[in-house]
Amino acid sequence: MTASALLRLNEIHTYYGDSHVLQGISLDVAEGELVCLLGRNGAGKSTTIGSIVGFNQPRRGQVTFRGTDITGQPSYRIASRGIGLVPQGRRIFRDLTVRENLTMVASEQRGPWTLPKVFAVFPRLEERQRNMGDQLSGGEQQMLAIGRALLMNPSLVLMDEPSEGLAPLVVTDIGNVIREIRQQGMSVLLVEQNLAFALSLADRCYVVSKGRIVHESTPEALSGNEDITRQYLGV
Repeated sequence: MTASALLRLNEIHTYYGDSHVLQGISLDVAEGELVCLLGRNGAGKSTTIGSIVGFNQPRRGQVTFRGTDITGQPSYRIASRGIGLVPQGRRIFRDLTVRENLTMVASEQRGPWTLPKVFAVFPRLEERQRNMGDQLSGGEQQMLAIGRALLMNPSLVLMDEPSEGLAPLVVTDIGNVIREIRQQGMSVLLVEQNLAFALSLADRCYVVSKGRIVHESTPEALSGNEDITRQYLGV
């Protein structure tokens, strides 16, 4: 754990009904850091994201952002504090145009990310800005989901499986955008199953299994740890 964290989860316990999904998750993300949370399907990765942004209410533990307790706050209030989300499955508005999807969430606060900048990073979105969300390919929808989060000009962006279901070339493009985000000082918590993709981007890695953190290290150390990658990541 870092001494001074932008985001900190301390002993988070989250349930779905009687099912104890997160069993004491603790992790942190420092200013300007990219942290990756890795694990198999059902390990608790997306529930961790949901517990941060208010989709799931932890029964025990604490989530702090910039030193303020945000545990269980409404999602809109958490977003207004400067936490952006690129959700699993994209969740774009399919009956709105690309441009409408983007402009409806743009932050009134000044920041580096503007509509022209998003279009510069994702020229395909500019080309298709009048198309409806349901007329986009999977890769284009993921670009739209990322652009939408960036237009909020958050301090921290949570990305839940951004490479899922995408062609290798599109995954490379998404990785380049994440690197650009990092260069501008934005912090990222990246949830992934694509180990190579995650290790190429991360400063630190956590591995989660059955709702518990079972490993924390640098990406280099994780890459060289065959016991952990085989047992918990199936590599």
